Amino acid sequence: MAFAATACGGATTSSGGGGLPFQITAGTPAAKGPVDSATWSLYAEPQSLDYAYAFDYPPNTVLSNVCDQLNRITPDMKVEPGLATAATSPDPLRWVYTIRPGVKFHDGTALTADDVVASLRRHMDPAVGSYWVAAYQNVASIDKTGPMEVTVHLRKPDQLFNQEMGTSAGTIESAAFLTKAGANYGTPDGGVNCTGPYTLAGWQKGQSINLKKFDGYWDSALAPKTANMKMVFIQDPAARVNAMLSSEVDGGYLLPSTGFDKLKTASNGTLFFGPSTTAVSLIPTNLQGTLGDARVRKALSMALDRSGIISAAVGGYGTPAKAPAAIGAWGLAPDAAKDYYAQLPEFTRDVAGAKALIEQAGATGKKVVMATSTMSPELGVIANAVQSAGHDIGLDVQLQPIAPDAYTALFGDASARAGIDLMTTFWYDSTPDPLEIYGMLQTGNALNYGSYSNPDYDKLVDQAGATADPAARCAVTSKLQQIAVNDLAWIPLYEAPNNMFLSKKLTGATTSIAQLQYPWAAQLGSAS
Repeated sequence: MAFAATACGGATTSSGGGGLPFQITAGTPAAKGPVDSATWSLYAEPQSLDYAYAFDYPPNTVLSNVCDQLNRITPDMKVEPGLATAATSPDPLRWVYTIRPGVKFHDGTALTADDVVASLRRHMDPAVGSYWVAAYQNVASIDKTGPMEVTVHLRKPDQLFNQEMGTSAGTIESAAFLTKAGANYGTPDGGVNCTGPYTLAGWQKGQSINLKKFDGYWDSALAPKTANMKMVFIQDPAARVNAMLSSEVDGGYLLPSTGFDKLKTASNGTLFFGPSTTAVSLIPTNLQGTLGDARVRKALSMALDRSGIISAAVGGYGTPAKAPAAIGAWGLAPDAAKDYYAQLPEFTRDVAGAKALIEQAGATGKKVVMATSTMSPELGVIANAVQSAGHDIGLDVQLQPIAPDAYTALFGDASARAGIDLMTTFWYDSTPDPLEIYGMLQTGNALNYGSYSNPDYDKLVDQAGATADPAARCAVTSKLQQIAVNDLAWIPLYEAPNNMFLSKKLTGATTSIAQLQYPWAAQLGSAS
């Protein structure tokens, strides 16, 4: 990340620059005392709290406070020890984890190596259908190799794997609880039993999720200052903004840009913009169809009015993207990333040139089906802009509405993408390693939604995965970035900061995108 200050280090602000209507604040001041309760807003109800399916903002905003991982990703996007006190790689085909002693699950039982093995192996079980299976694509086996030691054996070197252990891919649950809950695990009836600073106290379907401070939490530095957290589901963007302005809720992340101007002038709270790894892109999901021709993808990209999209979709609260990975995703090498981005071409609009490419490709009049949803205003704006751009160059872009609570399934269930050629993603890297996003485009990766394939690209992914030195690995990844941009495996649109509204009565929560992995609510407390 380009912004090094953390939430617990106080409020540090960096200018957005260039006349942008926002500034990046890398943290909020530390809480001065405890509070009994706080109410938080989610834009949608999680489909599940099973960590294997925690692949979107709502579930991860909850689970980051309820469950722990083997590693911990901090607000400044550093990887630190979590439930594993040490992670070593004695040779390129092994990761060995020393499990932290004295940790209790929420039911009071002790964390063991057996729990770690059971939790990680679930991602490799086809019957589970984990959305995080791609993190395990190079794993041969996971075994208990000592009383408090677990060894992951790899088929080929994978440096990214250890960083992924700070995401939901590395979440640890009680093996006994997984067995007991069965198919109900992660549901309102089945619940979860993790080791995080909060317990799941209740889930009122369609209304809210309640969290309660876990007095037995192992990390005293993150002992919760707020005793009870209520997470309410408010899908309507205007209603969500009004709930904050009226103090019905105390805060929330990922707010609708249509409400930014009102929230910026609110007397009862503050709208923050924080460090992010998010880039908004179009993902061609069917390279067997019209978008399988790189000329068509390039033409569509050339026809897009990115400045207009940023203005209409997010009210100017964004910057044009040059690549699928945001520059903030290069936490391992933020300075070098500036040079890598300088080498990338600018996306310039050329409708006439785009129309000529469509004619050259023989694609005039061909159909492209794009997913859209009322889940957020941005999705509709982007879909309409793509449809308009397609019309301008002779493509028949048809919009397919997807229910808000089903949009996430497009990213984890291939059957949900049937008949879809294009979809919008607000993709964030969960780790500080840009290989996380570019590795997904390797042939056969479960997250390679369009089945993009390039033998030279595949070789570079393997080379990066085998490179232990972070700077050297990023240098290889920069070559992947160049290929991905040239081939338009994804079509970049814009980068957006993380955002959070917080009542003036409260402080301490991180503004960083790391709130999706880091227990942000544990630091939330009284501002006075």
